[in-house]
Amino acid sequence: MGGMSQSVSVRCPACGRAHLFAVPSYPCPCGTPVAPPLDPRAEPAAVTHRSWEEEWVTVHCAACDRPSAWPRPELGCSCGTVLRFPVTDVRGAVPGIPPRPVRPAFRPVAIRTARDAVITVALYLRWLGHRGVRRADRRPPSGAGLAAPGVLAWVDPTVRPADARNVECLWLTAMTESATACVYFSLAGYDDEARARADVLGVSLFVLDLAGAPQPVNGPAEAFAA
Repeated sequence: MGGMSQSVSVRCPACGRAHLFAVPSYPCPCGTPVAPPLDPRAEPAAVTHRSWEEEWVTVHCAACDRPSAWPRPELGCSCGTVLRFPVTDVRGAVPGIPPRPVRPAFRPVAIRTARDAVITVALYLRWLGHRGVRRADRRPPSGAGLAAPGVLAWVDPTVRPADARNVECLWLTAMTESATACVYFSLAGYDDEARARADVLGVSLFVLDLAGAPQPVNGPAEAFAA
């Protein structure tokens, strides 16, 4: 069901290794955990190419019936093969689980890969209330870009702190795309010049830890998170 996580046994078609895969769950805005339900009639397939549209699947919350786009379940084998699981959708409410009147705390997703970082930021932007999160039309020099109405966000998963040039480049791109907010998410943090430049330009700076919890590190970011 949409609010219950599943665990399935699967064997890698490339190397034959057996895995126990637990479908990750994500928080609906009403507070109910939502896990994309696996389709028991279809087998997982190896990922040979990626596109933004294929990365996400629409699932209805079992408690409030809200449709949301969540990351499609995937499993990475140690041989390098990535398996993508077919899913079904679930509608309808579960008796005894009322929607919550206030926004719950953000539930982070552990970051192990660059893709995890992008997924975490997409979920965080949606948790803040930004709808229609998608891949940005222009890709940043490193990492990935996400866009929502009025917002441009860059996700930098590199191991070097972002510098002032990265911040300025984001700001200029946001101006050309008429975004009212530009937000930078970095795994490695920022050097002093980048922080100073961001404060002048009004760029929101966040640091991502490996647990997947975005932390604001300047005034514009605190305002954006609020």
